[in-house]
Amino acid sequence: MNQLNYRCPKCGSSTYDVGEMRAAGGFWSKIFDVQGSKFSRVTCVQCKYTEFYMADTSMLGNIFDFFTN
Repeated sequence: MNQLNYRCPKCGSSTYDVGEMRAAGGFWSKIFDVQGSKFSRVTCVQCKYTEFYMADTSMLGNIFDFFTN
């Protein structure tokens, strides 16, 4: 995991967990099960406060999602 200089704005803890989430964008994305948006998340381990940051998506990732779902 990359080390971030992260401090929770809610409780002040510097212990965190990092992950990612994908979301469908519009009608056609939902029909073909292609996730058009990708977000990185940072969650405070102590109070569970979570922030989401938009991340770049790739065409290859979308094609992989289409064939594996």
